[in-house]
Amino acid sequence: MLKVMQKVMALAILLLLAGQLQAAYILIPMDEGQKDHLKSYGIAYWVLDKGAETWWLLNYQGGSFAFKHNTVFESECRTRGISFQVIPDGRFNNILTEISNPEANMDAIKLETAPKIAVYTPDFNAKGEEVQPWDDAVTMVLTYAEIPYETVYDTEVLNEELAQYDWLHLHHEDFTGQYGKFYRSYHAFAWYRENQKKMEKLAAEHGFAKVSQLKLAVAKKIKEYVIGGGFMFAMCSATDTYEIALAAEGLDICADIYDGDPADPKAQEKLDYSKTFAFENFSLIKNPLVYEHSSIDNRTRKVTPQTDYFTLFDFSAKWDPVPTMLTQNHTRTVKGFMGQATSYRKAQVKSNVLVLGETKPANEVKYIHGTMFKGQWSFYGGHDPEDYQHFVGDPDTDLSLHPNSPGYRLILNNVLFPAAKKKKQKT
Repeated sequence: MLKVMQKVMALAILLLLAGQLQAAYILIPMDEGQKDHLKSYGIAYWVLDKGAETWWLLNYQGGSFAFKHNTVFESECRTRGISFQVIPDGRFNNILTEISNPEANMDAIKLETAPKIAVYTPDFNAKGEEVQPWDDAVTMVLTYAEIPYETVYDTEVLNEELAQYDWLHLHHEDFTGQYGKFYRSYHAFAWYRENQKKMEKLAAEHGFAKVSQLKLAVAKKIKEYVIGGGFMFAMCSATDTYEIALAAEGLDICADIYDGDPADPKAQEKLDYSKTFAFENFSLIKNPLVYEHSSIDNRTRKVTPQTDYFTLFDFSAKWDPVPTMLTQNHTRTVKGFMGQATSYRKAQVKSNVLVLGETKPANEVKYIHGTMFKGQWSFYGGHDPEDYQHFVGDPDTDLSLHPNSPGYRLILNNVLFPAAKKKKQKT
């Protein structure tokens, strides 16, 4: 009888082990059934950072993630509150077979290493000194998703430190040296005066007579970083002002209230659009009291908050994996949102720029991507995907209230993209 019981127990153990061996993968679905899309990117990054092989299943259940199962990974998924499934090898192989079907617009991308992330933002924000009165969507979603990042600013950029990073986000910034053109409404506020004082001091420390000259030098260093193989992501005013600064190299486009002397009256005719990444043939807004920098931003858009949506383009996952990665989502229609640079006029987007998302009723583009020699970049119009019209001084968005935000998913697509950038695009 004892021997029989021993055999039964041994058989039970073997069956249990067999079941554990079969349950070989964790699948993170990213369709409408996912409880927390944003934290799902964080777990994918975390697993990748642990050195584990991670798959990004493009267009499969909304762009799902998968990695080999172990109890530590499963526990972390539970702790972060995301939806997941433990599946056997056989089912995962069937998924890969389904994805590989030439008729299926899907692809399986193997992520390589967790990208090292830098956010370009004033150091006096990071150190808790004078805090600028606005939030930043990227740092908020990185924090919520528990994806680590480091901060850099002008000194680090000029000291060639960007080479340490795979991915760079440009925080809400004015690269033209006009302090966001906030003068009319906020020049008497303490935060504005303190920011101007700090920026002028920083420019002087680096040997520049004007803040605009400092910002141009920084913009050119960032351009070198991209040319050398880096990935740059920018939102809101960090998109159009970056381009304006490059096109206006060697010109004074700042009124005397910003730098103490008048702007070059012929600056418009001297702009060099060949130096920019994305935009051309734009006109400067010369009035220093107008809260706008140029005609890049579509200021005449005729949409209401209720009708403001942009549409993501569908790309061929097998032939165009890069734009497919950047547009992964559980919906193709995303709620719009405003910013200092809300969206871009189609007529001023260069022909070699890839449009990822557009607002058709307004004849504008919202989300664009391009290459610059060895590197790549993305521009995303607007300030906060879950705050339609964010004003200076408004409280930060609580992302725990928006765990399935499709607008924030687009940011995180860009964060993970460099992990797969060594995959050769098919031609």
